Amino acid sequence: MIRRSIEIIVTSFKMAIQELWKNKLRTTLSLFGIMIGIFCLIGVLVVVNSLEHNIQNEIKSLGTNTIYIDKWDYSGGPDYPWWRYVNRPSPKYEEIDHIKERTVSAKFVAFAINTQDDLEYGGNILSNVKMYGISEDFDDIQPVEVRYGRYMSDAEFDRGVNSIVIGNDVAEKLFGSVEVAVGKEVSARGRAALVIGVIKKQGKQMIGGWDFDQSIILPYRFARNVMNELLSSPVIMVQGQDNLSSKALKDDLTGTMRAIHKLSPTKDEDFALNDVNDFSDAISSAFVGLNIGGWAIAALSLIVGMFGVANIMFVSVRERTSQIGLKKAIGAKRRVILAEFLLESAFLCIIGGLIGLTLVFFLTQILTQALNFPVFISTQYMILAIVICFITGILAGFIPALQASKLDPVVAIRSN
Repeated sequence: MIRRSIEIIVTSFKMAIQELWKNKLRTTLSLFGIMIGIFCLIGVLVVVNSLEHNIQNEIKSLGTNTIYIDKWDYSGGPDYPWWRYVNRPSPKYEEIDHIKERTVSAKFVAFAINTQDDLEYGGNILSNVKMYGISEDFDDIQPVEVRYGRYMSDAEFDRGVNSIVIGNDVAEKLFGSVEVAVGKEVSARGRAALVIGVIKKQGKQMIGGWDFDQSIILPYRFARNVMNELLSSPVIMVQGQDNLSSKALKDDLTGTMRAIHKLSPTKDEDFALNDVNDFSDAISSAFVGLNIGGWAIAALSLIVGMFGVANIMFVSVRERTSQIGLKKAIGAKRRVILAEFLLESAFLCIIGGLIGLTLVFFLTQILTQALNFPVFISTQYMILAIVICFITGILAGFIPALQASKLDPVVAIRSN
């Protein structure tokens, strides 16, 4: 039984290749719909998946299982009621100690302020450099990978010394080379600062994030002498304990912040707890529509391609009527004839799908260079393409195969 099945599969594959080779132009044009359908479907899915993967990685870089405490709610939208938040108190550095003491679910708590201003070295001025003033736990929540030099020590955080770590692009633009940046003294808003490290290049980011390539990092106690804290978007970052949900952390923080701000039960909250996981869920929801659009476009092309393959199979049945008659005359069963033509149709569609996948591969190479982030075909999408082609081939070849299996052997042999 297994041997017979293998013979049917091999025979069907040979027939599909012969059909393609014998009528190259006709078959190619008929398979064009399958090829374009797979190209559209897998191309859209690949680009959307790669884009979502890149954005999700950027969101993860904001800190896993992390809540951002701010006066502003990050949900945004056209109906964003900014007037409800503008008069709220900004987070304060002193609050991080209270959060650590009162919130047992908090693993790390960090404070950060930021601004944009000029950075100067030897008469060379770099404009609009992002400056982050951070506390000790920042690196535990948002790891900073230093390529040259070192990161700031606990002693430097405690004393607020003028040591800074700078981004890769900042080092290149200011000094001409990242290798020579460590040990140089720069001027940040009129304050001298010593470069002790250069952050590893992050690459282009889709949603902004921390954008360390274009930034410098200062210890908070030094940064508050460089920038106006109240005007520098202060935020408190809280990362939860391992194996603790962000919802549980958020519930704990709500009670903690209400206690710190001395809010009575009847008063509304004057702070916002922004969950990084919410950003991730929102992005996933947004990409669902793009995937549906890709399926819709591909479905139209695949239907057109299905009719093309069906046409090939009808012609193939007509051309091989006498052969079918001979097979049936020497004992071939209807199901064998049916299986041979169905598999032949499926193999033809798979060939068209493989051509479509090849075009998608070239598309990924072009987009990777153009978009500055990896666009890739995952194994699951390759398998999906083959499965879709197989099913399309079975559907396209069913009626011709059924017609072939029902031929009367005597009539079929006399057809020539």
